[in-house]
Amino acid sequence: MIRHIAAALVCLGLIAPPAAALDSSVGPLAVTEVANGFDAPWAMGFLPGGGLLVTERDGRLWHLQDGTRHEVTGLGPIAAVGQGGLLDVLVPRDFSRSRTLFFTLSTPQGSDAGTAVARAQLSPDARRLTDWTIIWQMEPGSSGGRHFGARLVEAPDGHLFVTTGDRGDRPSAQDLSNENGSVLRITRDGAPAPGNPFLDRSGAQPEIWSFGHRNPQGAALDLSGDLWVVEHGARGGDEVNKVRRGANYGWPVISYGRHYSGFKIGEGTSKPGMEQPAFYWDPSMAPSGMMIYSGALWPEWRGHVFVGSLKFDHISRLTGAPLQEAERLESPDTLRVRDIREGPDGAIWFLSVGQGALYRMTPG
Repeated sequence: MIRHIAAALVCLGLIAPPAAALDSSVGPLAVTEVANGFDAPWAMGFLPGGGLLVTERDGRLWHLQDGTRHEVTGLGPIAAVGQGGLLDVLVPRDFSRSRTLFFTLSTPQGSDAGTAVARAQLSPDARRLTDWTIIWQMEPGSSGGRHFGARLVEAPDGHLFVTTGDRGDRPSAQDLSNENGSVLRITRDGAPAPGNPFLDRSGAQPEIWSFGHRNPQGAALDLSGDLWVVEHGARGGDEVNKVRRGANYGWPVISYGRHYSGFKIGEGTSKPGMEQPAFYWDPSMAPSGMMIYSGALWPEWRGHVFVGSLKFDHISRLTGAPLQEAERLESPDTLRVRDIREGPDGAIWFLSVGQGALYRMTPG
C-alpha cells in the first residue's frame, strides 16, 4: 500500500525524484523515474497526444498522462501463471482513427493456457476497454507456465508479427503442425496473412512466418522495416536473429548454449538449412525487450540495437556488421529490464521489473 501511495504521489508531481546520471559512450545520460509502484510490469505503448499504457503481468493495464495514472478496465480472462499473464501491448499506427489496441496474453484453455492475441477499443477517456476479442490463440494450449514469447510488432503493411515460445516442449519448435517456437504473421482479424510461407503446405500452421525459436521476448523493426527478434537460450545461447520468411532458426537442433543440466543441446552449433544468429550471448543475459534506435537524440546510435537484460541488470547496445555488443548501460535503475522503447521525442524509455518503475533516458 505504501509503495502504491508513493507511486501516486510521483505521478501527481508531489514527489519529483531527481534524474540520475548514467555514463555512456556518448556522454552522460539523464535517467528520470516517470512512475513507480508497478507489479511485474511487462510492456508499454505510446498513445497519440502524450498518453502511455503499461501492462502488468498479473492482469492490470495502466494509463499515464499529464502526471496522473489510472487503471483501465475491460480486460478479458487472463491465465496469470508462471511467466504468463497480460504481456505485450501494441498501439497501431491508425489508433487515432480506430481507437484499436492489440494485446498478447496467456489465455485460459480449460486447465491449460496458451499464447493469444486480443483486440479491443480504448474509450475516449482512456478508462475502459470495449469489445475485447481473442483474435488468435495457440492451439492446443499446454500446462506449465514457461515460454509464452508474446511480443507484438506491426509490420510495414499493417499485418501483425507475434512471437511464441516453445512452451517448454523443445521438439515442438521444429514441428510446423503447431505454432510453438515461432514468429507468426496474422491479419488484424487474426487470420493467416497473405504471402505467408506455409499457407499451402499440408499439415503446417498457416500463420507461421519463421520457426525454430526458443522463447523470443523482444522484437522490433529496423530502419529498413525488417523484423528482428531476441530470444532466451538455455544456459548460454541467448540469440539476436534477423527474421526471414520461412526460415528455420534451429532450436533445439542447434544452439550455442547447453541445457541447464550441463548436457549438450542437439547436434551442435550449425546445420545446413538452419539459420545462424546475428549475435549470441554466452553466458546468458536473459534478454527481454528490444528497440532499434532512430538516432533522433543520439545520431551516433542510429540503427543500433538495444536489449534489456533480466539477469545482469543492464541495457545492451549492439551495432556493426557482424553485430557485436558495443556497450552495457548500467545503473541501479536498470534492475531486470523487461521492455525498452523509443518515445515519440526520441527519448529511450524502459521498464524495470526489479524497481517496479518506468524510466525515461535523455542526454545528460
